[in-house]
Amino acid sequence: MGKIIAIANQKGGVGKTTTSVNLAASLGVLEKKVLLIDADPQANATSGLGIDVETIEIGTYQILEHSHTPKEAIIKCTAPNVDVIPSHIDLVAIEIELVDKENREYMLKKALESIKDDYDYIIIDCAPSLGLLTLNALTAADSVIIPIQCEYFALEGLGKLLNTIKSIQKIHNADLDIEGLLLTMFDSRLRLSNQVVEEVQKHFNDMVFETIIQRNVKLSEAPSFGESIINYDATSKGATNYLHLAQEVIKKNSK
Repeated sequence: MGKIIAIANQKGGVGKTTTSVNLAASLGVLEKKVLLIDADPQANATSGLGIDVETIEIGTYQILEHSHTPKEAIIKCTAPNVDVIPSHIDLVAIEIELVDKENREYMLKKALESIKDDYDYIIIDCAPSLGLLTLNALTAADSVIIPIQCEYFALEGLGKLLNTIKSIQKIHNADLDIEGLLLTMFDSRLRLSNQVVEEVQKHFNDMVFETIIQRNVKLSEAPSFGESIINYDATSKGATNYLHLAQEVIKKNSK
């Protein structure tokens, strides 16, 4: 049975989509069957894997509405062993449309039941908010990875996110685990980056992944070519970092 991992943080620009795309691609290279679900209306995970967003007819919006099945929404992409359920700007409307629906927090969970066994890992790229889309992702997920940027405001808002996760565990998903906190955009030359790493490791200990994602030009360039870092430059520091993260995730889940 596949493990569903949400990549979530209500702060924007912390590396959620970069992590979703490249963790999925790295797991695929390590011969795991992966489904990447783009649950962000900005659709950056979709375009980041070379899928033309303008051509999307069936995606996350339709499966949340239950007008189409996840199997109908799945697209093959250039990353080996990785399938994608794409997003589109129309996903913006889903929060308003679901507001009056009964069990609105369970729409994604219910939709994924039919395909969960088809994959080793299902990765959900969440929107930068704690709205209904993210709530659906966390209710459907078995665990959550929280990317934390190695910057001054890194820990601001983390408490709010952890409280939201606790509420979801109490009300909607008692089995939701924190897969780990992932330090991103690390620059070893900056004292501040090193201080943030120390603070996070001191406060959260074993919850923090050993892998740290370093600042890397190639990581920033890859999405503009519609490729994961593994396809774009497998020898880059970014590719090495994400392959290590994938190995860490696999090891943690094989116990």
